[in-house]
Formats: sequence, C-alpha cells, structure tokens
Amino acid sequence: MSDTTGAATPIETDALIIGAGPCGLFAVFELGLLDIKCHLVDILDKLGGQCSELYPEKPIYDIPALPIVTGQELTDRLLEQIKPFGPQFHLGERVDALKRLPDGRFAIDTDDGKSFIAKIVVIAAGGGSFTPKRPPLEGIEAYEHKSVFYAVRKMDAFRDKDVLIVGGGDSALDWTLNLQPIARSLTLMHRRDDFRGAPHSVEQMRSLVRDGKMNLLIGQATALHGADGQLEAVTVKTKDGENKIICNRLLPFFGLTMKLGPVANWGLNLHENLITVDTEKFETNEHGIFAIGDINTYPGKLKLILSGFHEAALMSQAASKIVYPDKKVLFQYTTSSSSLQRKLGVKA
Repeated sequence: MSDTTGAATPIETDALIIGAGPCGLFAVFELGLLDIKCHLVDILDKLGGQCSELYPEKPIYDIPALPIVTGQELTDRLLEQIKPFGPQFHLGERVDALKRLPDGRFAIDTDDGKSFIAKIVVIAAGGGSFTPKRPPLEGIEAYEHKSVFYAVRKMDAFRDKDVLIVGGGDSALDWTLNLQPIARSLTLMHRRDDFRGAPHSVEQMRSLVRDGKMNLLIGQATALHGADGQLEAVTVKTKDGENKIICNRLLPFFGLTMKLGPVANWGLNLHENLITVDTEKFETNEHGIFAIGDINTYPGKLKLILSGFHEAALMSQAASKIVYPDKKVLFQYTTSSSSLQRKLGVKA
C-alpha cells in the first residue's frame, strides 16, 4: 500500500520490538497478555537472535524448568508460546531511523524502506546489530550489495546464477541447500573438510556433491575478478594450487560481529556502548523507549536470558500505561485468570 506520493504507508502498531532473539520473543508474550500488539524487526534473516545464529545446537543449562535446551529449541518453544498473539516479523531489516512524532508516538524507518508508527519501542537487540565479518579480499567493497552479499533477502536474485558460497556453519549449509535447486551452478567452499553445521545438513550437501548437482572445494578465496561491481570469477587456493572459479554471485559466511549501530544516534543515554535503564520499568531516558536483554545496563546487571525475561515482564507493565493510558492495569496470574487463559487459547 502506498500514499499518493508513492511512499510506503507506515505500518501502525502498539509496540515495535527491535530484535527477535529470546528476550524480544518473550516480550511479545508479556505484552500480549496486556492486549498490546507487536511487530518485530531483526537484521538477521531468521528468528532467535544469537541463539539461532551463533549456537543453534549449543546446550543452555540455566533456563528455568528446562535442565537442558539448545538455542534453536528455546527459540521454537518461545515461538509456540507467543503464537496466540499473532506477532508480525520483518526479518533481514535494520532499523536505521527513529524519531518522536508530535502526538508522542514514534516513527521508525528500516534500511529496506519500511516505515512504522508505534506507541512504544522495545530495544531487545542483544549486543547490538549483527554485522557480517568481511573476508580479507582486496577491493571487495566495490562488489558488495551488487554481486557479493552477506545475507539472502530475496532468493530470486540468485536464480540462474553461478553461486559461490564460502563458509562451514549453518548459514553456509542452509543457503547451499536452499539455493542449489535454483542456481545455474553452485559451489560450496570451506577451508577444511569439516563442517560446524547440523549433521543432517552436512549429509544433504555431500549427497548433492555425490550426485554431481553441486561442487565442494576445500580451500580459500584469494582474489576477486570483475568490473563495475559485477563479479566474474574468484581465485581460490587449494592444496593443488590456485585456480579461478567462474561465478557471478558470492556469499561469504564468515560469522558476525555485534555493533550498536544506528541505535547510538537516537539520543539515548549510553554507558560503554550499552543503554542505561531504570530497574522499575526498564525504560531509557526517552519516555516510551525501553531496552531489555544484553543491550541494556544497570547496577547489578547480569547478562542472562532469564534476566531478560524478568525485564520483559516489568517493561510490559509500564508499557501498558502508555498504550492504554485510561485503562487500569490489573495484575493477573495465568494460572487463575480466565481472561488470560482465553487469550492463550487454553480456555473457551
């Protein structure tokens, strides 16, 4: 939908949550119990934040009532828990701009051209924006966003292309399996013949190699070749020496670093690159902007997922007074409240 000027019509919501990791997802639950609707924006192309991106199979031992749970399992359970509240997700996007409107609400813009208007903003961005690690290849900047990409936002951009994927983790393997059916040719390259990704994905990849449907190289990229940002080939070094791989799309998955990013320019009080909040509402110095999880700091702060869950609960109570200023917040327990149980779909 667009207005008469051709600009996208802003999406209006009660709450915009920046970050779809465990704390952002649990915030949906706590806000949902108070009838606050949420949209979530995350720079990653999948849900779960660090849990899904950095350690999907790594066991976590300090989640209450779950003696052991992997990062991906925790994400899946949280998604099941918040399903009754119908949150809307916007993945592969970064929030670039935020400003307060005359009526007290917030206007938020993403790097993908999407706009939101929200009554409250919840920053649950972990350590900040995930920024892909750039391979040490001379001149790679000229190819970025044209033929070298660090994430797949639209699969069709790789249809009928000669694709080279570099990496050995879940992202590299997942996109190898997803893009192989539509690419003209696909090569996966890793510096060693040992992969960190899910064993099932590794076996699927090796099966495609055995069937001649893709190539696997053990080596490293050393140079890019092309003009005007359009890649034509990559020089790779293997145990047999150097040779050129013909490709016009390169996807390097070398991991991620975390930076505060545009959040640093929003006028929030910062301490050592973290957002300072109170411990009553977990609100920042800007009324209506909250920060929960690893992105915030306060005396006694512990960077634990369970601490972020606690912060989400208190934040939601304060947020309700902004979203519904004329409504008295009545604290209720899910174990005994019929109205809460109906919201959760466990009682007719």
